[in-house]
Amino acid sequence: MQKILKFLSSRLFVVGFAIAVQILWFIGFIYLLGNRYQWFAAAVQILCIVAVLWIANKRINPSYKLAWTIMILSVPIVGAAIYLLFGKSRLAKDVENRFEKAVKVSAPLMKEKPEYRRQLEKENPQMNKQSVYLRDYAGCPLYRNTSTEYFPVGELLYQKMIQELRAAEHFIFLEYFIIDEGEMWTSILDILEEKARNGLDVRLIYDDMGCVGTLPAKFYEDIRKRGIQCEVFNRFLPMVSIVLNNRDHRKIMVIDGHTGFTGGINLADEYINRKVRFGHWKDTGVMLKGEAVWSITVMFLQMWSVIKGSTAELQDICQYQTHRYHEEEFEDDGFVQPYNDTPLDHETVGENAYLNVINQARKYVYIFTPYLIIDNEMMTCLCLAAKNGVDVRIVTPGIPDKKLVFALTRSYYEQLIDAGVRIFEYEPGFLHAKSFVSDDETAIVGTINLDYRSLYLHFECGVWMYRSRAVMQVKEDVLHTLEHSREITKEFCAGWHPLMRLLQSLLRLLAPLL
Repeated sequence: MQKILKFLSSRLFVVGFAIAVQILWFIGFIYLLGNRYQWFAAAVQILCIVAVLWIANKRINPSYKLAWTIMILSVPIVGAAIYLLFGKSRLAKDVENRFEKAVKVSAPLMKEKPEYRRQLEKENPQMNKQSVYLRDYAGCPLYRNTSTEYFPVGELLYQKMIQELRAAEHFIFLEYFIIDEGEMWTSILDILEEKARNGLDVRLIYDDMGCVGTLPAKFYEDIRKRGIQCEVFNRFLPMVSIVLNNRDHRKIMVIDGHTGFTGGINLADEYINRKVRFGHWKDTGVMLKGEAVWSITVMFLQMWSVIKGSTAELQDICQYQTHRYHEEEFEDDGFVQPYNDTPLDHETVGENAYLNVINQARKYVYIFTPYLIIDNEMMTCLCLAAKNGVDVRIVTPGIPDKKLVFALTRSYYEQLIDAGVRIFEYEPGFLHAKSFVSDDETAIVGTINLDYRSLYLHFECGVWMYRSRAVMQVKEDVLHTLEHSREITKEFCAGWHPLMRLLQSLLRLLAPLL
């Protein structure tokens, strides 16, 4: 009873209930007008047809087109109302303008060294094309003079984070999707507060939707009282808004401009297995030291300026440059290219980076993903690679965090297995990692899931690496993880109950809208 009362009084329930009431009222109002006035119903029918034609000609994923078309034409009035509320997948225009301004102001400082480009082109022209794509369409340059270290579990990354945070002397930037009170966050917050008292520039960005079930509504006020600058992305308010579709799913930590972390790990105890939720929680991350951290620093400051509505920090951005607080030479560890993806353009950088790795693979592609909810482009790419003799292996969770999403993930197994893709489920628990590795040469570690939200709706980031130390570390982790995973067979899929297959069919139809 106490748990029920706690949930009913939580911000998640109160705000969610308020939004649900607004949605039901809006749909009911439209439905009532349609039943009472024939001219209104006819007008809605015409608008639905116009909307479908408009959607059909938009430059969006065909799966979105199909899902919205079925929704609008099958239940015209209700479908039209839902589309008016949630059909847009992009943020409000003023946020778009602020983001474009931030990118424009910082663009002159996101230039790569021509010699790095020449070196990669000479070493591997095909890999160079992947890198050029990220430079031209994500605005993120190629780097050398950067060391990479991959962490196969959150516990190890957490230890390294604490070590590097304690060594900070000038500034600390953090940007996370989820923060939850517990051992991990408390220990980090203690360091942040101490550093802020000592005069360091300490800043935190968190996504309010991601933290709605873990943090109080005005958590930022408490953080600011501790001397830490804090901004909230997309505050979760009790009103219907298309902005709820877009979230800041990035995980970024920057220390003194020369050390950076990213990956799948949020600041909550389950990510380091201090709290057990779905068996053993396996997550991964990467630490960069060197020139490439500059891109991660700029990414953070771009988001900071968007939320603040000011480009002041970007105009004086040189004070955060990598070499300013690190006079020694950095270790040269292959080619490194951090990049970000935004829902504010028509370019699916996160998905295309993955597709490029798969398309260029000659021997193997190994993939960690917590959710396998893929569009036709990704399905075709994976199947074609396997049919061409590439060893394609995908590892997904053995214990799900969301049962419906897990059922949807499993619905893609059979088609992939038929093409020769090998699917494994991590038996000890939940796998939250987002990592690709190919041919002992290329790897991507970041925040980007293989699902529609990550690929189309969220702000994301990742690190593309070529012949860096971390590449082989990712491979070794995959091979080790496979020893603790079971391979899914065609016979296993054939044994699913007909009702489960029906549910999966419905979920796949609605997947782009979830």
